Amino acid sequence: MAADEHLVETPLASRVLAKGVFLEVRIDDVRLPDGHIATREYIKHPGAVAVLGLLDNGHVLLERQYRHPVRRVMLEIPAGKIDPGETLLGCAQRELLEETGYTAAEWARAGSLHVAVGCSDEVIHLYVARGLVPGRQQLDHGELLDVTSLPEGELDAMAARGEITDSKTLFALQWLQRWRSGAWPLQWGAA
Repeated sequence: MAADEHLVETPLASRVLAKGVFLEVRIDDVRLPDGHIATREYIKHPGAVAVLGLLDNGHVLLERQYRHPVRRVMLEIPAGKIDPGETLLGCAQRELLEETGYTAAEWARAGSLHVAVGCSDEVIHLYVARGLVPGRQQLDHGELLDVTSLPEGELDAMAARGEITDSKTLFALQWLQRWRSGAWPLQWGAA
């Protein structure tokens, strides 16, 4: 936006500090709008998709998984990184099947979440799935998680008590509540 030009930083140089399997830690030199030079450190991420799975009994499909960076087991919705050349919907369908064993009859794209804009370019695209059919998990090597489900009201109460802190799960809960109220419509399509 032209009105934001006084806030935009101009990239001058970029270098990789560390490169992992799918993440990069980068440092960029930028020219600030006032002419000064600054550095910006951040993580490059390929992007991810998360799935808000709605079971026929009114429960939300969840998983419990140990997350090493925070050193604890987290309750969260299924999610995973986008593979090169993969569509967002294809990633959502793959992750739901791999992590939970479920497939879905209907899908809707909800929105996107920038996870930590101060230190990462990661964006998570949220899909809502319904008409879920259970199957067998197809977990990746080293991926250990338990599949569970909770009623929406209980999930909401847990979020209010601070027991759920995963950003994508809180974002999904907001989408669910706004959709149910009629405020945020979803366009459903067959799988």
